[in-house]
Amino acid sequence: MIMNTNKILLNILLVVILLGSGCFKDLNTIPLDEDITTAATVYDDPNSYKQVLAKLYAGLAVSGQQGPSGQADISGIDEGFGQYLRGLWYHQELPTDEALIGWNDQTIKDFHSQTWSADDGFIFAFYSRIYYQISMCNEFLRQTTDEKLDSRGVDANLKKDIEGYRAEARFLRALSYWHALDLFRNVPFVTEKDPIGSFFPEQGSASAVFSFIESELKDIENSITAARANQYGRADQGAVWTLLAKLYLNAQVYIGTPKYTECLTYSKKVFNAGYTLEPEFRHLFLADNHKSNEIIFPIAFDGVHTRTWGGTTFIIRAGIGGSMIPSESGVASGWGGTRTTKQLVEKFSEIGGNITDFAARKTQPQVYIPGSYQDNKINTLHALTDANGDKIYQGYQYFSSDNVSFKICPNPALTFWYGDNNGDGKLETGGANLVAGTAGFYYIEFNNNNKTYKIEKRNWIASGTAVKQEVNFQWDPKLEMLKANVELKPGDLIFKVSGNESITLGDNEGNGVLVHGGAAIKVNVETPAEIFLDLRKEEFIYKLSSTSYDRRATIYTKGQRIDIDDLGLFTDGYAINKFKNVTSEGQRGSDTEYPDTDFPVFRLADVYLMASEAILRGATGGTKGEAVEYFNKVRSRAYHSSLANITEAKLTLNEILDERARELLWECQRRTDLVRFGQFTDGDYLWQWKGGTKEGKKVSSNRNIFPIPSSDLGNNPKLKQNTGY
Repeated sequence: MIMNTNKILLNILLVVILLGSGCFKDLNTIPLDEDITTAATVYDDPNSYKQVLAKLYAGLAVSGQQGPSGQADISGIDEGFGQYLRGLWYHQELPTDEALIGWNDQTIKDFHSQTWSADDGFIFAFYSRIYYQISMCNEFLRQTTDEKLDSRGVDANLKKDIEGYRAEARFLRALSYWHALDLFRNVPFVTEKDPIGSFFPEQGSASAVFSFIESELKDIENSITAARANQYGRADQGAVWTLLAKLYLNAQVYIGTPKYTECLTYSKKVFNAGYTLEPEFRHLFLADNHKSNEIIFPIAFDGVHTRTWGGTTFIIRAGIGGSMIPSESGVASGWGGTRTTKQLVEKFSEIGGNITDFAARKTQPQVYIPGSYQDNKINTLHALTDANGDKIYQGYQYFSSDNVSFKICPNPALTFWYGDNNGDGKLETGGANLVAGTAGFYYIEFNNNNKTYKIEKRNWIASGTAVKQEVNFQWDPKLEMLKANVELKPGDLIFKVSGNESITLGDNEGNGVLVHGGAAIKVNVETPAEIFLDLRKEEFIYKLSSTSYDRRATIYTKGQRIDIDDLGLFTDGYAINKFKNVTSEGQRGSDTEYPDTDFPVFRLADVYLMASEAILRGATGGTKGEAVEYFNKVRSRAYHSSLANITEAKLTLNEILDERARELLWECQRRTDLVRFGQFTDGDYLWQWKGGTKEGKKVSSNRNIFPIPSSDLGNNPKLKQNTGY
């Protein structure tokens, strides 16, 4: 991580003008404090260019020069809720069906009820953070022009590196301007070309800000580091392409002009860049998620070097309360704040189930095999049966200990039996008990035609082209049958004996009944599954059961009520346990107060769903079949199965919106998505406590965007408030 390898440069006071926002002063001065480094001297050190770049990235993760608080970047704003990611999360999640918070902090509950005002302190805090970030980027760009570099005698090699740094700074500025555009729409606009000092920035129209972001990203597309080639945590081509795709996907909302073809074009650039879906969904949100090849651009956190009360510290700890055990999420304690709504929970459904169920056994002639393993009593569930009418009785029995003895009784009584006095495989009336060998699973056969028998230990294996890897069956003592967990795929499934592959079981009729030497079972789905073999008596029966389920349902329910009557009660509403400060191997992060878990700003699954949506909305260059393919890539990973995949006929925009909720839960996407789909304010979709009522109600469409903070309006006469505020 750039913040780890290059510790955040302390005591840099960048010479910036923060757009006349009320809490900032003219910073065009050199302070008297000798311990404070200013832009007038910081760049005398050639290493400072990369260190200041690190500070630009750190602006997304921390809120000052001394984590988790102290030496704040912005005076007058709490460093916890004033941290960039936490502010973004508040604005993107709390006003939606995905999250609500139970605290009584100032006006925080106004977010979920969508009743905020232009005087809201949380809105002001994030607005200020956005423009602080923009201003830092502007100043870095001012200080790294060719003219500035030449005046400092910067050598050619460093100048080439700085060219790449500038592209990254421009990306970070475009990212923050996108957040400003998305949340506030018509916003103050200033670049590195504007003067330093007190002045009133112009208010950029949505179209102007959109065009600036677009032109900046396209201009740096080929000068920034190639996709997947930069240091982890830093922007590259993949991040540029993804931000462009997001800008274009929402263009209809921002500027009234659809740009879905452009969205698809840049999405495909991402697809061709070598990113791959993380096989295990939950690994994307753990303390070692930096290892994932799916994450395109993260905000990087480290429990030692990037300590903050915002970021993933907030996301993880605010979501823990009630009966939840904080240590299971790798943290010392929970803050008992955030939950989700009933409407969000109901978007998750189970897909797994029986592929082939046990066939109903018919009544067949049978003989019994009482022995020491069942207290020498007749047990009708453990018998040999004649399913074919050939007087050959077959069945399997598991013996948990060595040298188990038993006898064959033609009737359900111990008054008459067959045994083997000579150990020659031939039975005699009233003969000596038959004896199995070492503990295990045995095939037992009684031929009533010639009074012979077989006892053979058989270890069964699930095999064939339908299994990704052969798996041994294990005896389940509770179910009293063989069980195996396998990864199924379309193909042939056969059961064979280890060490003697000439002995197999198959299903000739496709009716759930197995016979020795039978035909392979045809499998036409891809799914994790459990296979059960009930071979206690002929007919042999089996069951294939998919264990597929939506692994994105990281929902905690113990002690929680799905309905929310009391917003301030943590146990009202299900909890979300998606982000954790533990690694994929179950190890705790480096610190229990401040997680190591990075936040995935952009990742591949999101781009697949964007491309699918763009096609459905009319993008050229893609087919409905491709849209389904992109959608099903995400769905298949979620279920570890193709069972949940959908067809062209079932892929709709509403299905994509719901899929985005399931896939991107708590990832700062939901408000933007709901606005794009016309469901955030005055649409038909309601959730609990929207509009301030338990059943939810529509609100005015002006709340699709937030107000410009009153303090900034008062400081800059060129600004005009958004409609309705």
